[in-house]
Amino acid sequence: MIRICALVAAVLSIPAQYAIWYYAPVERTMGVVQKIFYTHLPMAWWSFVSFFVVFVASILYLAKRRPAYARLAGAACEMGVLFSGLALATGMCWARPIWNVWWTWDPRLTTTLVMWFVYAAYLLLRASDIGGGRRDAVLAVLGIVAFLDVPLVFISARYWRSIHPAVFGPQGGGLEPEMWLAMVANLVTMGFLWLALLLARTRQLASGAAISALVRHGAIRN
Repeated sequence: MIRICALVAAVLSIPAQYAIWYYAPVERTMGVVQKIFYTHLPMAWWSFVSFFVVFVASILYLAKRRPAYARLAGAACEMGVLFSGLALATGMCWARPIWNVWWTWDPRLTTTLVMWFVYAAYLLLRASDIGGGRRDAVLAVLGIVAFLDVPLVFISARYWRSIHPAVFGPQGGGLEPEMWLAMVANLVTMGFLWLALLLARTRQLASGAAISALVRHGAIRN
């Protein structure tokens, strides 16, 4: 499954990149720099999906106490922090020539940065020995509570005075049909890449847990 998803992502990346640079028209006001959007938005979107997986897996862990759900939550959080961090970085590269600043305390940007810090703290806690046997339960609670910031990020550009564009709005963000197609192509491509990384990291965590169990039981030595 991992290889299939990675292969599909690699194959789809060819028409997706073609759609960005040749099919989608150059935006009239922002020019060619607007094409960062086709990478920026999929990264942001799949980071939201990642944190939703953390939310669901955390609920399942508290309900069934299966370590597999804790590992899935951890892997998804890593993907979410990675993708949201890259979304922030690409957004800054987009903002510099358009807003003339690398960063501004806009509601969308601020809530996204807070979200990134919260889930980065989740990963720091997960990497520590704090809590002992109750660590996974504490992380599950944090994974549920932290998700409250995700819908806040999503609605911030709509209900607060934000200069960040709202793409999925009543007017569709002013995108031409070719732009929509390029955006969807890159969203799907990024989705297959995300899934391949998530599955690979989850399998890696499961292998690490199995090795640790063998070490604890003396089956193998450090």
